[in-house]
Amino acid sequence: MTRYLGRRLLRGLLLLLGVSVLSFCLFQLAPGDYFDQLRLNPAISSQTVEALRRQHGLDLPLPLRYGHWLESILRGDWGFSLAYNSPALPLLRERAVNTVILTGPTVFLAWTIAVPIGLWANGGRRWRSLLLAVSISGLLVLPDLLIILVLILFAAQFRILPIGGMTSLDFDQMTLWSKLRDIAIHMVVPGAALVLAALPVLLSHVRTAVAEVFQDPFIAAARANGIPRLRLLVRYALPAAANPLITLLGFSIGTLLSSSLLVEAVVGWPGLGQLLYQAVLQRDLDIVVGAAMLSAVIYVSANFVADICLYISDPRIRQP
Repeated sequence: MTRYLGRRLLRGLLLLLGVSVLSFCLFQLAPGDYFDQLRLNPAISSQTVEALRRQHGLDLPLPLRYGHWLESILRGDWGFSLAYNSPALPLLRERAVNTVILTGPTVFLAWTIAVPIGLWANGGRRWRSLLLAVSISGLLVLPDLLIILVLILFAAQFRILPIGGMTSLDFDQMTLWSKLRDIAIHMVVPGAALVLAALPVLLSHVRTAVAEVFQDPFIAAARANGIPRLRLLVRYALPAAANPLITLLGFSIGTLLSSSLLVEAVVGWPGLGQLLYQAVLQRDLDIVVGAAMLSAVIYVSANFVADICLYISDPRIRQP
């Protein structure tokens, strides 16, 4: 188990290193930097702008700047936000918690919907599988932006749900229970958008995984013994199809994270997505790279947990 998890951990660390290098380098390809907006102010001389760039190391070669950023990771401040004039980590940590608050329940809800429907589609009626295939195709052709805009329009039209932010204006004066309820209500619109964006892939994989297991000889033997189809699905087919679904769990979290970046920016949810969007507009390099890195950390962590579950559920992996 130590070797297995050690290899997975090493791959995750290499992935994080690659994400940091690519994020750092690709962001540098765009022209300009944070202080370019100061050049538009005639009251600020070009010498002052250049002095600010030197003060924050923006005049250094790219490898040196990347090395300084790695040093800041080891120090625990994850660079310095020019827009907020503070270390980047406290900002990123607060926004990452908000992103997890949004995506965590969304992942649970999406899988809670996908597994029963995927089993239902394999219930022996062809029209069920056809209906599910049509529904999956319909959801796949809808872009995430269109889904969230339609939900926002619906909420604004009927005025039954808030469509922006994470909390109400009087959030600080609420009791603990009222605060939890207020956050939950604000999660409905962005959470529904994320669930609808994730469902097509999850439904397709659950239906396919269970259908493939139904072709195995042990299922045929169980059916010959008169075991009802519902019990076959829940008791035998679903556990046998668990391996690809466990692997999919980690990838689904990564998919929802990428979708949440767009949803957060649209609805104003104060998570990594909104922070990343603002940092890109302001060309705040350390925030951009830090947000990409934290998203990758969440994705790698989710896949690492999925690898542990896969190791426990599949005895073939434990064989030397």
